[in-house]
Amino acid sequence: MAQTEIVVPARTQEVVVTRIINARREVVFKTVTDPLLIPQWWGPRRLTTTVNKMNVMPGGMWRFLQRDKEGKEYGFHGVYHEVISPERLVYTMEYGGLPGSVTLNIDKFVERDGKTIMTSITIFQTVEDRDQMLQWGMEEGTTEITNRLNELLGKGSIQEKMEASMMHGVENKGCITVTRILEAPRERVWERWTEPGQYMYWWGPKDFTAPYAKFDLRLGGKYLSCMRGPDGKEYWDTGTYEEISKPSRIVYTDSWADEHGNVVPASYYGMDSDLPMEMAVEVTLEDIEGKTKLTLEHCGLLEGEMIEQAKQGWNQSFDKLAECLG
Repeated sequence: MAQTEIVVPARTQEVVVTRIINARREVVFKTVTDPLLIPQWWGPRRLTTTVNKMNVMPGGMWRFLQRDKEGKEYGFHGVYHEVISPERLVYTMEYGGLPGSVTLNIDKFVERDGKTIMTSITIFQTVEDRDQMLQWGMEEGTTEITNRLNELLGKGSIQEKMEASMMHGVENKGCITVTRILEAPRERVWERWTEPGQYMYWWGPKDFTAPYAKFDLRLGGKYLSCMRGPDGKEYWDTGTYEEISKPSRIVYTDSWADEHGNVVPASYYGMDSDLPMEMAVEVTLEDIEGKTKLTLEHCGLLEGEMIEQAKQGWNQSFDKLAECLG
């Protein structure tokens, strides 16, 4: 059997891919669910892949961004529906270039003689969608992914990489979701979030002020903002914009910083040194009859006290935002 076999059943909306991966299935499963290893094998070599979000749990979301040498970007995202380690993954996938065209993907892992038979079933919404993807080079890309996986797993240092990335994955499981209905059209809410002068009116928990904000609102652009506590202590944060869709969506990274925008550990501000250096924030604005449903997801938080503090901080900020909009 070849390392990659692709079957396109007649009169169906499916593509079935069978791969032989030269590693035990526990290792393969960890590799395909690890955010630090994804960029080393996911997709063709001519593209670079960035993991914006990857919460491998039922209901968890994932989002990858690919770029070519000319800087053109291709976004992919979906939701995990079933995660059974190390046997099975079920998830959706949507390509940003074809919004609304969603596939259901089922990956099965079976070990045989120290190798893994990985069977991936992709179910398209229509036969036409499936055939279009095949015309765009799905078969070539699928074979390249198999080769890249085997090359990665053939490296002697893979176990060390896995240990480091497993720890990273544990850190990034902590997510909170905050939802508000705001009495304003989403265009106004968008301006309050993206215009530095307006952002400073509401950013920060109760009794905090925001004396500085600077935004380079473009893909790959950075932001720098400051919160000042009632005791006068300042807290700076920075990050990079990963996705911008005016006026409905912003995705960006979030890190503590010094006043010059240099990323610093949480210990710089006297916080727990185990806090992650980079987190992820996703903001969605939905129009509801002239009002705005704001949904925020903040991932990369440590479980426990940090989660509760983040919830409280965002809710108090949104209280101030609502007052500004009123």
